[in-house]
Amino acid sequence: MVGEALLRTVTTFLAGIVFLVSLSIWFRNLKRNSQLRAVPTVGFSNSILSYLSFLRFNLDGFRMLKEGYEKTKPGLFKIATFRTWMVFSTSPELIEDVRKAPDNVLSRRRPAEEVLQTDYTLNYLNKRDHYQGHVILSQLTRIASTTFEDICEELVLTLDDNIPTTGKEWVEVPALEMTQRVICRVTNRVFVGAPLCRNRDYQALNLNFAINVMKFATVLRLFPDFLKPLVTRTISNLPSQFQREMEFIRPMYEERLAKMEELGDEKWDDGPNDMLMWLMNESKGVEKSLEGVARRMLGVNFAAIHTTSSTMTQVLYRLLANPEYVEPLRREVEAVVAEYGWTTDGMDKLHKIDSFVRETQRLDGLGIVVLVRMALRPFTFSNGITIPAGTYVAAPVGAIHTDEEVYTNPDEFDGFRFARLRESSEGLAGSKHQAGVTSPAHLSFGHGRHACPGRFFAATELKVILARIVTTYDLKLEEGKEIPRDLCFSSGRFPREAKMGEEDMTPCDSGRGTAWKIKST
Repeated sequence: MVGEALLRTVTTFLAGIVFLVSLSIWFRNLKRNSQLRAVPTVGFSNSILSYLSFLRFNLDGFRMLKEGYEKTKPGLFKIATFRTWMVFSTSPELIEDVRKAPDNVLSRRRPAEEVLQTDYTLNYLNKRDHYQGHVILSQLTRIASTTFEDICEELVLTLDDNIPTTGKEWVEVPALEMTQRVICRVTNRVFVGAPLCRNRDYQALNLNFAINVMKFATVLRLFPDFLKPLVTRTISNLPSQFQREMEFIRPMYEERLAKMEELGDEKWDDGPNDMLMWLMNESKGVEKSLEGVARRMLGVNFAAIHTTSSTMTQVLYRLLANPEYVEPLRREVEAVVAEYGWTTDGMDKLHKIDSFVRETQRLDGLGIVVLVRMALRPFTFSNGITIPAGTYVAAPVGAIHTDEEVYTNPDEFDGFRFARLRESSEGLAGSKHQAGVTSPAHLSFGHGRHACPGRFFAATELKVILARIVTTYDLKLEEGKEIPRDLCFSSGRFPREAKMGEEDMTPCDSGRGTAWKIKST
């Protein structure tokens, strides 16, 4: 009886909290709705019925964005979210308004903190210190050239481990799982080096951490702020994963810290060149502790692994769905490798490989919304429309990427679209069509100073993996299977699992064999 009474009391208390929070949100939206009358609405504009639009957006977001884009271009339109309104820019000029806005007017961090609940998930010791972004931008961008040989070596080894080919027989390989393992291992060759990057338990920790962050953040968003610390202490398994990271990196951390203390102000010229060392060099205060560095290591893995592996899966699916591209891609790689070897200079010459990746991103980008910002104060667009503080702004990337005024035959996959654009451009103008380069017309990595800081490293990974695969394996879908439809929910798009078959390189001609031997050395 006491237990039932306590349960009823708790249930009533939580229901009251949900009611009060919903009522507060409703009143705020009512006020913002009146301030946003000049912005057309997709769905319902009524403060109560707008929740139906929010539910529809979670299930059918792409079509809602396409509808708003086509009706209002080159203007603005809005769609309801659970807490506020999101206003979308539909022209390059309005996208540039968002890009140029200072952070104290349109904040990039606030939406990310809300979605990921970073205070309780990533939970850095100094929550105001975001130094890892500078590390990624300044160091990781250069690593592709300085340790490219290590990346190629690790890629060969991990493909061998994760694609168990035997002679001429076809084997079934789950594409998404395979790419996650490959990206995790290759990435961590740069982050922590060998042999730790090859440790299956360490790989599992990094792969599972991102999944657990997203799951727990989804749960936390259901609770008011004052209950979140209690919920975190009660049900989160993330603290145990931070401890596991500390255990894995402790030997390297302590050895390097001792050396740094021994050198004092002297420069460690021949020191390790990996993410762990960069973080140790850049961190300050509590963030320089083992725990501080361990949390940042998991954070950068969270940012690096799943987005890149999902994109790589989409690239493989496009290759499986369009097998006519295999031979042209293979011939390009073989010709470039014969002249330049597996080098960064060679990768820069792979225009078709680069184009295939960029075109996949155009049509199969992992989000249908980018450049998400929160207005911290009223913001006026160049067309004269002002939005109130608390409003979200964004760009409907899927609609922009399939605009026939921007791209010829926009709904058609054209793997060499950007290679042709690159080759027809004069001088350095062609570089704007490379994977990793952003523009108002190609927003897969965002745009402007807040574009993905690791995008050039990610693009290099994607290109070298695709180049290795087309010169080493034959691929086909499992008999009777089709490419699975993406899973779309809210503003995200995620590839589903499918199996594909790979044939061993043994029966291939000498050109492919030579390419393999060059790369493995």
